[in-house]
Amino acid sequence: MEVIRTVKVKLDVPTERCDDLHQTKDQFLHCANTTAEWAWRYPNDYCVTSKRNAESALYERLRGETELVANLVQKGVRRAIEATKSGITRLKKGEKTSQPHFDAWSVVYDKRSATFYRDHVSLSTVNGRVKCDYVLPDNPEGTPIGEYLLNEDYEFRMSTLQYDRPTESFYLHARMRRTTDEQSTATSDTKHRTVLGVDLNVDGSLAVTSTGAFVGNADEMNHRRREFEKTRGSMQQTGTRSAHLSIQSMTDREHRWMQDELHRVSNQILEEARDHGCTHIAFENLTDIRKRMARGKRFHVWAFRRLYQYVKYKAEMSKVVVEQVSPAYTSQRCSSCGFTHESNRRSKHQYVCQKCEYELNADYNASKNIARKLLKKLHSGQTSSSGGAPCQCALASGTLNLNGEYIASVNSTAEGESTDKPTTSVGGY
Repeated sequence: MEVIRTVKVKLDVPTERCDDLHQTKDQFLHCANTTAEWAWRYPNDYCVTSKRNAESALYERLRGETELVANLVQKGVRRAIEATKSGITRLKKGEKTSQPHFDAWSVVYDKRSATFYRDHVSLSTVNGRVKCDYVLPDNPEGTPIGEYLLNEDYEFRMSTLQYDRPTESFYLHARMRRTTDEQSTATSDTKHRTVLGVDLNVDGSLAVTSTGAFVGNADEMNHRRREFEKTRGSMQQTGTRSAHLSIQSMTDREHRWMQDELHRVSNQILEEARDHGCTHIAFENLTDIRKRMARGKRFHVWAFRRLYQYVKYKAEMSKVVVEQVSPAYTSQRCSSCGFTHESNRRSKHQYVCQKCEYELNADYNASKNIARKLLKKLHSGQTSSSGGAPCQCALASGTLNLNGEYIASVNSTAEGESTDKPTTSVGGY
C-alpha cells in the first residue's frame, strides 16, 4: 500500500538568491505557456496531448530560449500537456473551456532538479543551485512536518515551489511517499464493514453524515465568497497596478481561508467515522456535478472535490476506505421503506415519505441512502462462501444493515430522541 502526503514548509532563501527563483519561475511558466499555445489547436484542428510529441517539437527551442536545466523544461512542457488533456475532456462533455494559461507562481521540482534533505533543499535555478534551509517549528512532534517531512519512513517525491506575495516568503510543498506491505483490514471479508454516508450541500450544512452530524457552514462560505467577489469587483474598476496587487493578495487570502475551512470539515468527518468505528466513508460521485446541481457553480464544484480529496488522503492513515457511489435518487428515496418519488422531498431540507410517512431532514435522509449504496456494493463484492463479513451503516445511535436489522450502540440515547429509524418497521432500509 502506498501512502502519499504533501507537507508545506517555509524556506529560508538567501536574500541575494530570491531573484534567481523569481526568474526561474518566469522561465518555467514561459515553457508551460509556449507549449499550451502550440498544443491547443481547437477548434481548427486536433489538440496535441502527447508529452513525447510535445517534447520532440519544443524541447530544443525552449532550452535555447531559457536558462533552465533540462528537467525543468520538461516539467513545464508536461504541465501544459496535462492541462490540455483536461481541456479536451471538458470539450468532449460539451463544456466550455479555452486554451490553458499559467500565471500562478509555481515551479515543479523532482529529484533531478532538486536534492531533498530532512533539514534543507537544493534547488536548480537560472543561476545555478541555491541551498534553502527549512524553517522548522521548535517542536515538530504531532505536526505534518514531524510526521512526514522529518520521518525517515517517508521519501521525497516531486514537489512544488510556491511564493506567498503578502509575506514575500517561499514555500516548498513537499510530496512525501511511504510504501508498506500492510493490507487494509477494511477490505477483508473476515472483518465488519461499517459505512459512514456523507451528503454534500451548496447551502445549510456543507456536509451531513449518516450518523446525524451536520458539519461545516455552506452559507457562511457562500457569504465570504460573495464578499470577496464584491471587493475584487470594486478594485478592478480602478485599474491601477496597486489595485491589481491587492486583488492578487486578496485572492491568495481567500484561497487560504477556504482551504482551512475544508480541512476543518474533513477532520470532523474523519472524527465522526472514527467515533463510530467506520471502515468506509461514502460520498456521491462528483463527476458532472455542475450538470446535476442547478446551483452547483464552479465554486461549489471546487469545494466539493477538494473536501473529498482531503478526506480521502487523510483517511489512508487510519486505514479507512473512501469511495464514491452513484448519486441517482439519493435525495428522493426513503431511507426507511425504500419508496422513491420526487414528491417525497417537501422542501430544501424537509423529507416526508408519501408511503410510510417517515419524516426527517432531507440531507440526513440522503446521507443514509449514500451509505446504503456502498453497503450494497461491498456486500455484492464479497467472496466468502459463508456470506462474507457483516456490512452495516453507521447511524447516530447504532448501526443498520441491508436486512433492516438495527443494533443500538452501548451509549445510545432513547430512540425517540433520534431519527435513526421510525417507530414502524425499518426492514425496507
